[in-house]
Amino acid sequence: MGRIETFIERTNIMTPQKGAAFLLKIGDGGTPLAYDTVAGLRTTQMTINGDTVVVTHKGSGGWREILSGAGTRSVSVSASGIFLDSAAEGRVRANALAGTLDAYELSFEDGARMRGQFLVQRLDYAGDFNGERTYALSLESSGAVAPS
Repeated sequence: MGRIETFIERTNIMTPQKGAAFLLKIGDGGTPLAYDTVAGLRTTQMTINGDTVVVTHKGSGGWREILSGAGTRSVSVSASGIFLDSAAEGRVRANALAGTLDAYELSFEDGARMRGQFLVQRLDYAGDFNGERTYALSLESSGAVAPS
């Protein structure tokens, strides 16, 4: 059984999972690669996108046909939280300023993980006069994002 099938089986189990255990991590750049949790996050969201290749023709009987396994797949990640000035946050900020790809990992409470190269598409900071400094980020995948 392949890693993708194992990931699908683990995520098909109908047990509730804590949102607090859905973590975004960034690679430390070392060899072997280790991942550090991006600190202070309160919300993390992952979207798996898939563009279709339509192969409808005159003989399709008026129904759209889609080519299986074709098209472009990507993963989008968004997250927000309070700024804690951690090393992982600093690495995300450096990548955003330089426009560079880096290794990221999404981990789930059941032990499932997804890893891939991502670009920081957006990094926002905010702060009210009587509140904490917050940040929000958006990542877009480059290349395969695979269960590990």
